[in-house]
This record gives sequence, structure tokens and C-alpha cells, in this order.
Amino acid sequence: MRVRAGGDVKRFWLVPLILLIAAAYAWLDTRSGLGAALRLRSDLGAANARIEALRRSNDVLREQARELREEPFARERALREELDLAKPGEILVRIPRDEPETPRIP
Repeated sequence: MRVRAGGDVKRFWLVPLILLIAAAYAWLDTRSGLGAALRLRSDLGAANARIEALRRSNDVLREQARELREEPFARERALREELDLAKPGEILVRIPRDEPETPRIP
């Protein structure tokens, strides 16, 4: 069997060329392939960060719920703050919370 030297070289470069084209297509295709995988990895990181923030928020809320169940003063304080109530003889002072900050004169 006789093999031509030029034909082998062409076939040798054909395989890497096909692999290079396939890799470029996978890199540039935005709906699937590497671009989609990188986007999904980024989305996963953001989702994990949100989950962690929600867990911390849940921990704070659980602690507040425990305090309201177990500590009478915490219940009283929460009701008084929510309903703007005062005991007889106390003076209720309301401080606005959502006002814009006033400029300070140096």
C-alpha cells in the first residue's frame, strides 16, 4: 500500500482545524455552550448570595419571634412602638423617620 506524503499532512491539519472551529462555535454561541455555562455560573453565585442573605434575615426574625414569645417586656415594647402607645403619666415623643436630612451649618 502506497501513501502520499502530502495527503497525510492535509489530513493531519484537518482534524485540529475542525476541533478549532467547533471550539470557536461553542465559545461564541450565546444560547448554549460555554457562554451559557458562564452565565449560569454567574446566576448561581448571585442566587447563593441571595439565599445566604435570606438565611441571615430568617435568623434575625426567628430571634425576634423568640423574644416576643418569651420576654414580656419585648412584647410590650413592640406593641407600644407599633401602635404609638404610652403608659399613663408618660409623654410620647414622635421622631419622624422618613424626613430628608437637613443641611448642617458649619
